[in-house]
This record gives sequence, structure tokens and C-alpha cells, in this order.
Amino acid sequence: MKRRIHQQRQARSLKFFRSIHRVSAIYLFAVFIIVSVTGLMLGWKKHSGGWLLPESVRGTSTELKDWLTLDSLYINACSILSDSVSPGLSHDLERIDVRKEHGMVKFVFSGHFYGIQLDGATGRLLKIERRRSDIIEKFHDGSIIGHALGLPGEYIKLIYTSLTGLALLVLTITGFWIWYVPFRLRNKDRF
Repeated sequence: MKRRIHQQRQARSLKFFRSIHRVSAIYLFAVFIIVSVTGLMLGWKKHSGGWLLPESVRGTSTELKDWLTLDSLYINACSILSDSVSPGLSHDLERIDVRKEHGMVKFVFSGHFYGIQLDGATGRLLKIERRRSDIIEKFHDGSIIGHALGLPGEYIKLIYTSLTGLALLVLTITGFWIWYVPFRLRNKDRF
């Protein structure tokens, strides 16, 4: 009698864990497809021939003493962005990459996915970049949602990664339990 009650409890817990496992798996199915595809793309970005990650173009001088000031290079980059891409794009910077070994300065703008590579010494345009790897990275970590909604900060990314991590943890624990209970019931008499 005791054994039967114990088996009924385990069967109820197994049913409960299966329902939690199913709900977690539904959410994670879409997330895992996005994370796996974007992860593969990010892994291969340096080997995409410049399609995902823009290649760095060489400038004329690697000597910093020959270079223009960052301020004048920034003004030039903003002018090129407005004239060559779109006058309505934001000039707010995400970062400035100084590549001394290439003789080049890269201005990466926030709010859109364009970058401008300039010769550090002459200020001449070397390349206008479409930063596809940044777009893919935002899909990979979930921050594309905050970007699309125009929300400041990284709260959406934090919520997305927390929910995904917790769902994966729940999926792992419930998956183990779904495997373990029947295994234990089948093999109880053997041990």
C-alpha cells in the first residue's frame, strides 16, 4: 500500500515536471534557433570575406605624430556619414577604434549600424561600413528588442538573458527528473 502511494506521488510529480518541461521547451525552441544560428555566424564573422565583419583598410601612415586630431577626424566622419549615407542618421558615437598598425581610425556610431574608416593622417575616407556583425550580435544577446523599441540601457538584454538562463536551468532539471523517475521505478527491484 505504501509503495503504491509512493508511486502515485512520483507519477504526479512526473506529470508536473513534464508540463513545466514542455512550457520551457516551447520558449527555448525559438531562442535556441536564434542563438545557434547567430552564434555560428558570429563564429565565422572573421572568415566571411568582409560581409559580416568589415575588413580594416590601411591608411597612409602608422606614425601618430603625422595624424590629424580625433576631433577633426570625427567632424570629417560625421560629414561623410551625412553626405554619403543619410543626413538623418545620428552622429552619436558608440566607440572610436584607433588602429595605429593600419594607419586608420574607425568611427562606429550608435543608433544605427554604420561605421566610417578614415585615414588617420589625411582624414580621407577609406571605407563606409555596414556593420552586419553588430546586428547579428544584438539578435544573439536579445538586445535587438531594446534597440527596436528605442529603450535606453541594457534592461531588455538583462531580462532576455535571465529568462533564457532560467528556462534552460528549468529544462535541464525537469529533463533529468523526467528521465530519472521512470529509470528509478523500472530499476527499483534490481537494486
